[in-house]
Parts: sequence; structure tokens; C-alpha cells
Amino acid sequence: MRTKLNITEGIFPMPVLMVATYNEDGSVNVMNAAWGTMQERGTVALNLSEGHKTVKNIKARGAFTVSIADAAHMVEADYFGVESGNRAADKFARSGLTASKAESVDAPVIHEFPLCLECEFIQYQDGEYGCGVIGKVVNVTADDSVMVNGQLDMSRVNAIAFDPYTHGYYKVTERVGEAFKDGLKLKK
Repeated sequence: MRTKLNITEGIFPMPVLMVATYNEDGSVNVMNAAWGTMQERGTVALNLSEGHKTVKNIKARGAFTVSIADAAHMVEADYFGVESGNRAADKFARSGLTASKAESVDAPVIHEFPLCLECEFIQYQDGEYGCGVIGKVVNVTADDSVMVNGQLDMSRVNAIAFDPYTHGYYKVTERVGEAFKDGLKLKK
């Protein structure tokens, strides 16, 4: 037996992405975006409407960063989703987090989030089935705290995922298998 749920956005887990830009005055703006993914290798797609301050900043600066939110900064990550940059000019300052200019693009890197993709703005798409920002990933950086022997250790990132069913956040920490390898056991 199965129970019908009154939800349509039921993909789980959804990423908790911190999209960072500079405002007109050079201050940092960050928003929480669960509706984002890799469109193809090296291309990020973020389903964001044009009303977001972040989208306006991306179009003006031609760049943005996408950081993976972690469990240690869940409160700040959630705050970036419940407060609008259109209403609170000092939104980032209120969070207590710190940032510096990205190496490759005109956008900020938030120091406290351990993994960051630096993106050049490609285009804004608006159509019948969605809208959003498309960006080219030109650099990826990771904090040394999540590196082991020169390799990224995702269990140390302590990424969080959004649950659209109950509006909760969950830690994504334990590796349970080897992609493109474990399934070969069933291949004949």
C-alpha cells in the first residue's frame, strides 16, 4: 500500500546552496537556493526568479559563487533563505560570517563554507517550465579542513540537504558505496 502526499517538489535530497554575489556598493549578498544542480559537466543551473537581489547582482557583475552549506553553519544558511537582500542591505553582515574576493570571478567566497564553485554568468533563461541562472564553473576551492592527502573528503564537508516534505535539514556525511563500481556486481 502507498500513501498519497500533497507535494510536487518531492526530490530528496535537495542541495542547500549558498549563492554569493556583490551588491552595487561592493557589499556581500548571499541567498539559500535549494533549486540548483549541475546542468552538465562544468555548468551550474540555479532555478531563481528575476525578483531575487542575487539575480540582479549576477547580471550586473557577470559572476557568482556557489558554496555547499555545512551542518556547522545551518542557522546562517537558513537565515540566507528567510531574509531577502531586497529588504536587508546588511544581510551578510548580520550573519557574522566572513568573505573575500574569489580568485577567478568578481564574486565573494564565504570562508566558513568548506566547498566553493566560482562561476561566470552565461545567461538567464525564462520559459514555460522554469527560469534561472546558468553559469560556467571556472574554479573550485576547498578549505584545507576537508582535504585528506590532497583529496577532497566529502564526509568532512558535512554538507546539509533540504527535505521538501517536512522542511528539515539533514547531514550528508557517510559514504555508503563506490559509484560506477558497486553496480558492476549485477552486470552480466
